[in-house]
Amino acid sequence: MASSGQRVVLITGCSSGIGLQIAVLLAKDEKKRYHVIATMRDLKKKDKLVEAAGEAYGKTLTLQPLDVCSDESVQQCINSVKDRHIDILINNAGIGLLGPIESISMEEMKKVFETNFFGVVRMIKEVMPDMKKRRSGHIVVMSSVMGLQGVVFNDVYTASKFAMEGFCESLAVQLLKFNVNVSLMEPGPVHTEFETKMMEDVAKMDYPGADADTVRYFKDVYMPSSMDIFEAMGQTPEDIAKCTKKVIEASRPRFRNLTNSLYTPIVALKYADETGGLSVNTFYNLLFNFGPLMHITMTILKCLTCSCLRRRTISPN
Repeated sequence: MASSGQRVVLITGCSSGIGLQIAVLLAKDEKKRYHVIATMRDLKKKDKLVEAAGEAYGKTLTLQPLDVCSDESVQQCINSVKDRHIDILINNAGIGLLGPIESISMEEMKKVFETNFFGVVRMIKEVMPDMKKRRSGHIVVMSSVMGLQGVVFNDVYTASKFAMEGFCESLAVQLLKFNVNVSLMEPGPVHTEFETKMMEDVAKMDYPGADADTVRYFKDVYMPSSMDIFEAMGQTPEDIAKCTKKVIEASRPRFRNLTNSLYTPIVALKYADETGGLSVNTFYNLLFNFGPLMHITMTILKCLTCSCLRRRTISPN
C-alpha cells in the first residue's frame, strides 16, 4: 500500500527489459516518491525483477499478475489497487514481429495488435475514468520511432505503433481538459534480451509463402544492416528508464519523447517532403544501393558514439 504523499505507478510488462528497469528505478527513488505496482503476465518470471529491486521489493515495489490481452485480468488488477487509484500508468507490455509479410499469418498479426494496441487501450479505459474524476493523472505509452517512420520488414509491428500514436494523439486533446497528461516514449533500437533473441530466431527461420528474392533481401541485406544500426545507435533499457523518469517528473510533460537524438534527422525526412518520396527513396537507396557505405558509416558512428554522447541522447529535453 502506498504511503501518504507517494504517487502510485502501475507498469505493464515488467518481467525483463525496459519495464523491469523503469520499475526498479522508480522503486529505488531516493525520496521514495513512488509506490510501484509492477505487473507481468506470468509471476513465475519475477525472479529478475525481485533481484534487481533488492530491498525495495515489498516496500516501494509490489507485484501483480496482469495480462493486457484479457479484460478480466486487467479489471482484477486495477480492482486490487486501493480505491482503484493510479497516478501514473506506464504501458510498456508489447511484442515484436519481423519478416516478409507473405510468410506471416493473420493470427500472428492479430496477436501483435491485441498486445501492442488493444492491450494499451484496455489499460487506459480502466484507469482513465478515475483520473478524469480526480482531474489528475499521467498516462505514459512505450511507443517507438517506428510509430513515426515505417521500417522495411517491420510492417505489422510498425502498423501497431502507428495505431497507438494516432490513438494517443487524439486522446491527449480530450484529457488535457481534465488535467490528465499523455506522453509517448519513442525509442529507436534498444538492446534487450527480447530483441536479441528475436533477431537470432528470425535469421534461422524459413519463410514459406515468400519468394526467394524477398527472403534473400531480408536475410542478406536487411538483417546485417539492422544489426549494424543496433550496434551503432542502440540504447539500453536503463537509458529508456531514465528518460521515462524525467518525463513523469517534468512539470509540463511532453507529449512526444524521442529518446535517441541520433534518430531526429531520420524522422525529419518524412516531414520534409509532403509526397513521401524523399523518405521512401532514401531508405530504399540506403538498403539496396548503398549497403556497403551504410555499413562503413554505422561502424564509424559506433566508434564516435562514446558513452558521453549516448548519455546525451537519453534526455527528452
